[in-house]
Amino acid sequence: MAIDEADKTKDAAGDQPLLIVNHLKQYFPIPGRRVVKAIDDISFDIMPGETVGLVGESGSGKSTTGRAVIKLDEITSGQIVFDGHDISGKMSREEEGYLRRNMSMVFQDSGASLNPYRKVIDTIATGLDAHLPNLDKHEREQRVYQMMDRVGLSRSQANRYPSQFSGGQRQRVCLARALIMNPKLVIADEAISALDVSIQAQVVNLMKDIQEEMGTAYLFIAHDLSMVRYISSRICVMHLGHIVEKGRTDEIFANPVHPYTKSLISAIPQFNPETERDRVPITYDVHKAGIDYTKGSYHNVSGQHYVLATDQEFAAWTK
Repeated sequence: MAIDEADKTKDAAGDQPLLIVNHLKQYFPIPGRRVVKAIDDISFDIMPGETVGLVGESGSGKSTTGRAVIKLDEITSGQIVFDGHDISGKMSREEEGYLRRNMSMVFQDSGASLNPYRKVIDTIATGLDAHLPNLDKHEREQRVYQMMDRVGLSRSQANRYPSQFSGGQRQRVCLARALIMNPKLVIADEAISALDVSIQAQVVNLMKDIQEEMGTAYLFIAHDLSMVRYISSRICVMHLGHIVEKGRTDEIFANPVHPYTKSLISAIPQFNPETERDRVPITYDVHKAGIDYTKGSYHNVSGQHYVLATDQEFAAWTK
């Protein structure tokens, strides 16, 4: 949530947010003097050790948000504050080094994000080599082995290449690489969507275990709302570059207000065959619904629960 909004949050201990994203915009010019507004004025925050889920369909701006936060792309406008450091604009070498040591990213395609010609031990040690170049060879090796233990990989696999691993194992390698510097924030961009369902559960449980052990915060980007519900304490629902609804996970699922959020929740399969047989997914078309996100503002539903709407829309959706 934005630092200038009424839904500014702190945890019970009164800690400040680890990450503050305030009025972030990311526009991309395309031929014909047109502009794609991939992110159009979004705000949220993440507390230390917390998992915030960013959910929405393909093209909603989720991955662009993750890339903007970690500074893989320069933002159009807005403010990003990470651990008290304003990283919105051009950073000094010291600031960039701090960011790279304390924020990392796990990408969706583990195969494409791993160098097929590098051994796993060297891949996992990427952060050590970049930020601790004078580290003793034995110490480097031991740190990699310890991280492999943490993510459930055998030390005997250290000298293998990515092609010798399954998809789930490769994602564990990616997670080990992201965690080797003990970062404060990990951005998981569709990190489990390419895996089988049983492997997804293993990786998510692993991430939760590591969070309890290391205190790592996650920005968990996904289109699967049921998985986001399992791992996240708060959820931001994103559509067409806007966060249309945000709040605690229990608030969102107990009382979804925005039609788009309702459509996402209605698409989640039910475990009960009888209720699943009667389930009717809700369809949502923003243009047919006549909703213009740029005309809305955030309305408080309850607690930390906010929805993007005009006054008339909010009244209709909550009556």
